[in-house]
This record gives sequence, C-alpha cells and structure tokens, in this order.
Amino acid sequence: MTRRIFTPYEPTTTAGEIVRGLDLTGRRALITGGASGIGRETSRALAGCGADVTIAVRNLDQGTEVAAQIAAETHNPWVRAVHVDLTDLGSVHALVTSWDGPLHVLVNNAGVMALPQRDLSALGFEQQFMANFLGHFALANGLRPALAQESGRIVSVSSSAHLFSPVVFDDINFDFRPYDPRLAYAQSKTAVVLFAMGAHQRWSRDAITSNALNPGAIATPLQRHVGGTLATPPDLQKTVEQGASTSILLAASPALDGVGGRYFNDNQEAETVDSRPADVQDLNNAVARYALDSRNADRLWGMAERAVAAAAT
Repeated sequence: MTRRIFTPYEPTTTAGEIVRGLDLTGRRALITGGASGIGRETSRALAGCGADVTIAVRNLDQGTEVAAQIAAETHNPWVRAVHVDLTDLGSVHALVTSWDGPLHVLVNNAGVMALPQRDLSALGFEQQFMANFLGHFALANGLRPALAQESGRIVSVSSSAHLFSPVVFDDINFDFRPYDPRLAYAQSKTAVVLFAMGAHQRWSRDAITSNALNPGAIATPLQRHVGGTLATPPDLQKTVEQGASTSILLAASPALDGVGGRYFNDNQEAETVDSRPADVQDLNNAVARYALDSRNADRLWGMAERAVAAAAT
C-alpha cells in the first residue's frame, strides 16, 4: 500500500502561495474552462510564474478577453484562448490537431453541474457525463504524445459530489432511472476520478502523471442550477484563490514530481472510505473506494475508447 501524501499547505492556502518562488518559464499549460471561476485563477497563477498558458473555452470571445486580462495582470504575453466544446468530439479533435509541440500541464477543469433536465449529446451520452468526463478523456488521449514529450502532468477537477454515486455502467444516461440532476453530476465526477486513475496506470511509463482533486465549495457560475454554496457551512466555503490551490499544487509543485494515481482535496491526499461520511467536513476529506478501483477504471476506459472510436467513423 502506498503511503498517503501530506503537504505543508492548508485549506485556506491560495494558488498564489503554492507557486510563490516558482519559475515556470518555458513550460506550456492548457486549462479547459479557464475563463471563469477556479479555471481563471488557475490560469492566472500559472501565467504569473511565466508559463505559456492556453485557455480552452466554448465562448472564444470571452476567453480572448480573459486571456488579455491575465496577460496584463501578470505581465506575461504568452496567454491565449482557443475554442473547444467538450460535448462535441469534432471540436476536441480540432483542438488536438492544432496543438504543436510539447505540453507540460493539462488541467481538465471545465464542467457543468446539475443540469435541470436530461439532455443527450450528439454522441448519445448524458451531457454532464459528456462534458465533465468523456470530452476530457478524448482531449487527454489526443494530447498524450505532447504530454509524453516533457513528462507532462494531467490534473482533473472532480468534486466531493462523487461520493453520492458510482458510475452506473448499465444506465449511464438515465434511460431506466428517473433523471436526477445531482446524481448525474455525481456520476460524472466519479468518472473524472476513474479517468485520472486509468491514465496514470497506462501512461506512467511515458513519465506522464495523472491526479484528481476536489477544489471545495467555491461560489462560481458552476453552481447556478443549485443555488450556489448555501448547503455548505460558511467556515468550509472557499474563495476562488483558495479553491484553485489544489489544482495548482498538482499542476506545478515540485513536491508532486512523479506522483500520480491519487485524489486530493485541501492540498492533501484524501482518505479512502467505504461509505459516505455524514459530516460535511469529513465529506470534503474523503474519496470513495469505488472511484479508485482499477476494475472500474478499466471498464470505464474501454467504454470511453469505444465511444471515441465510434465518433471518429
């Protein structure tokens, strides 16, 4: 059994504090959903250390504006925006084929939460599963050669919501179950963790590391369908700067060199649990065993490979 990782950082540590003193000049990072919320702060923190930052967004006009703002704030001209729609694998493929050269950091940050009505993507998958997991799966697989050039890191943003549902392989799209927005979100975030585990198992031989994280409760546009962060006690809520810190830890900290196949929150590796904790604090410090299970990761990986292959034909 591997030893659980602890760091000197706290839940209130900010992204800026994680990267203080780091020089990321010459390193290239791609952040999905980098125009708002913790994605914007993740992009800003990396750019502030000199990294070459690409923000991948659905709304290119907004992304271009935010990229210019970050460039001005950080005095770093190497910040740009590109278009991607993670629910459209043709769009994902276009981004992959346009990428040239190495990629040091891929942050799978973009996501949707608790869509009020069941909606299927053109590929036939429930939209939260499609955007949060499958689109990122296709993106990471397409960029694997670029990541392998420079011992790249993959950082996948999950949620403590994963503790409310495993991936229900026999009914991913709620064809048989009544659609539940929160369970659909929970399932998609479990899939995100399983992807991180599967990627590390398969790609560590290329010196690619892959980890997942829970950023915590942060008031961002992501929560627009669930009333914000009202369900979380005020003392457990975070600022955007604090919420981005675990993403930055996994993306840039030398302390995580060579570390993969783990799930973090509050800048620490989470405790693996066999049942969902009742206390909110414990909920935010736990990862479900089913989300780390290699058999589940293999099953999900095979299903996703088949879906991506079918979309390409």
